[in-house]
Amino acid sequence: MNQTIDISLWGFIAGFLLLLIPVYFLYYFRTGLVKATLISASRMTIQLFLVGLYLEYLFKLNLWWVNVLWVLVMVMVASYTILKRTKLPLKQLFTSIAISLLFSITIIDTYFMGLVVRLNHLFEARYFIPVSGMLLGNMLTANVLALNSFFGSLEREKQYYYYMLGNGASRSEALAPFIREAITKSFNPTIASMAVMGLISLPGTMTGQILGGSNPNTAIKYQIMLMITIFASSLIAVLFSMWLCRKQAFDEYGLKKF
Repeated sequence: MNQTIDISLWGFIAGFLLLLIPVYFLYYFRTGLVKATLISASRMTIQLFLVGLYLEYLFKLNLWWVNVLWVLVMVMVASYTILKRTKLPLKQLFTSIAISLLFSITIIDTYFMGLVVRLNHLFEARYFIPVSGMLLGNMLTANVLALNSFFGSLEREKQYYYYMLGNGASRSEALAPFIREAITKSFNPTIASMAVMGLISLPGTMTGQILGGSNPNTAIKYQIMLMITIFASSLIAVLFSMWLCRKQAFDEYGLKKF
């Protein structure tokens, strides 16, 4: 396979000029998102170039404990981001969210690296760090959607929740409709995306591997396995997060603390 064509500085600048189109319309319709868009694009660029620098160093170093430590840092950052985006109390729920993400990524990473890819070393940097980052990114999105739906629905329909408790339902029974709604809202987009993958969209992992010179069939197999892995890890993380969070969010009588 041919080596990927590098993007020159002028090509990079030309690519950035595409931002003028959305920025213009965001400004024209007075959305108030122009500043946020420019800041986000700048942060993305700086952060990804920094990622490129330290990943190159980590790949060369390839020490298992350094790789594990880096993934732990990613788990902490993801946990903080989830709680910041959902506006839930950081002090009470940070440990619960971090444990949920760590539990899910440990199980799925071990399964994927050991049984699917069959690596000789489970913590090999070139696989372990990018795959863990991809899983955590999707877990973050799913958790934000699920927790927003779960606690938002509880706040809007708390009278119904207390009515269920008052009529003899256990806390688990009273919370079941809210958990069901949260799971549905957080995973509907993923299920819809999987259903049309290859017909409407060519996913990023597969496209990146093909551009990097991989055989298309190899890239397709990785993409299928990663989509299933992402779905499984995200669902485990969401269920475990809601289970731990509800232990912190409710007292022994089922009354909401915050």
